[in-house]
Amino acid sequence: MKQIFQSELLGEQYTLQTHPSGLRMYVFPKKMTSTYALLATDFGAVDNAPLCDGKLTVPDGVAHFLEHKLFSNEDGSDAFEHFSAYGADANAYTSHTRTVYLFSCTENFAAALGELIDFVTHPYFTAETVAKEQGIIAEEIRMCRDNPYDCCYYNMLEGLYEKHPVKTDICGSVSSIAGITPEVLYEVYRTYYQLSNMALVVCGDISPDAVFEIADKHLPRAAVDLPLPRRQTSEKPVAHRARIVASGQVAKPIFSIGIKDTAIPKDPFERLKRDEGMAILCEMLFSESGELYNTLFDEGLISPEFSADYALTRDFAFLQLSGEANDPDVVFERIKEYLAQKKAKGLSREDFERSRRIEYAEYIKSFDSTEEIANTLLSFVFEGVELFSYADVLMSIDLAFVEQLLLEVFDDTHYTLSVIVPKKEEK
Repeated sequence: MKQIFQSELLGEQYTLQTHPSGLRMYVFPKKMTSTYALLATDFGAVDNAPLCDGKLTVPDGVAHFLEHKLFSNEDGSDAFEHFSAYGADANAYTSHTRTVYLFSCTENFAAALGELIDFVTHPYFTAETVAKEQGIIAEEIRMCRDNPYDCCYYNMLEGLYEKHPVKTDICGSVSSIAGITPEVLYEVYRTYYQLSNMALVVCGDISPDAVFEIADKHLPRAAVDLPLPRRQTSEKPVAHRARIVASGQVAKPIFSIGIKDTAIPKDPFERLKRDEGMAILCEMLFSESGELYNTLFDEGLISPEFSADYALTRDFAFLQLSGEANDPDVVFERIKEYLAQKKAKGLSREDFERSRRIEYAEYIKSFDSTEEIANTLLSFVFEGVELFSYADVLMSIDLAFVEQLLLEVFDDTHYTLSVIVPKKEEK
């Protein structure tokens, strides 16, 4: 059975069809030169719950490790080589909440899509190949540890969270990946790579029927229905640590201010509304055209690369303010003073309307890229909301809702400050 979702506002539509294997397939026709495809599982770095009724402990970093290993085929070939032969550009990534395999192409779409489905649905692991990959990923982990921006980010998460696995490096640690075996990988794969826990998203100049026909040739005929264990972690609303300082290869101190948000709605549409409300609020408070940024920049307290990023998922949420400053502690205090003033005086309706229009325009603009459409659609799929509902939810948000977010989220007990100083300055 097919479902067609349409937007009169955009003049766009996409189609959903669920395959007998359980795989949800979404096709968004778009007349552009490049076609973009994603095959993803709703399984990321935070999902390493114990398996086999608690008998199997899943090491940190296993989702990322599995992503690497799936590209290796039983015949000794590498899936990347196959994509190159088709003229397709392939890649993959693991985030805190999902693992995604993807490609883009201008020709040979049918062959490339078949390759994508085949290598993701046919795992092959041996003790020898796992040991080899452990060496490769261990080196990757060491390189990340030496990256001051990665270090600053994970230190911020360490400051925010006491127990939640989001604070753990997506790659795991050298010691944790040493515990990964072929048996662990197969069990994790069997549990989380059920096709009913996955989604295929295609955006490009191709019909839904053509995509469904191609996919059907490469998919199994029956669904697998196994329990999906999810780690349950309780967290206090306050930040775990107020300040973390480390040293690294930086010319000037870099900082990451984390603001913990634990008021996460269970309803997917309420989460979407909160996410959009925070996007408007961040545009009002932290954009380059705003009062705070220009004051800090004009006084020489921050460099131009100051950013605000809000992340909201089913069980964790935080705002990250990042930049470069000679004295991050001064910047931190100035930001807290500014937020306290805003909470006391209230927000400007003019700023609210301007920021909401900016978010609306960004949403419309996102439909100019097959890559952006596919990635955005995937995130909506896994969050349990419909892509075209974004505009309606955005326009339903009023100033009072955003002011309430300001009061809820920006509490002094929710903050942590992570700083990386040049090595010679470490105290």
